[in-house]
Amino acid sequence: MFTNKSNNSSKETATGLATIIASGTEINGNIESKGDIRVDGILVGNLTTTSKVLVGPGGQIKGDVHANTAEVLGQINGNVRIADLLYLKGTCEVNGNIYTGQLQVDATASFNGECHMGNTGANVVAIKNEMVNAAASDQ
Repeated sequence: MFTNKSNNSSKETATGLATIIASGTEINGNIESKGDIRVDGILVGNLTTTSKVLVGPGGQIKGDVHANTAEVLGQINGNVRIADLLYLKGTCEVNGNIYTGQLQVDATASFNGECHMGNTGANVVAIKNEMVNAAASDQ
């Protein structure tokens, strides 16, 4: 009876879960993850993940962001390197250079910096290669 419950729990993996930095929380330091990350509080440091980043409407990142995909509704002060799609939503504000495969920007979003797009850019290709190599070494 207990064996079935523990077996079911052990089969669940962290791949479907997200790390959340809640509103009212401030973290000072770099974060590295393989899963999704949602920032509703404040992160002072660099954020790196091989998955997705979501910066909520009240979220702030004061540092560089490296991810596979990202949706920004809050504020980022730093360079943003996204391998696939970066979506700047609502009244978000990004102050820094963007390197991304694809960019989608709402009319109300604010972006101050340079934008480098497409798979031909060396920075985006390097990010994808790093993510593929990291994923392969984990298996």
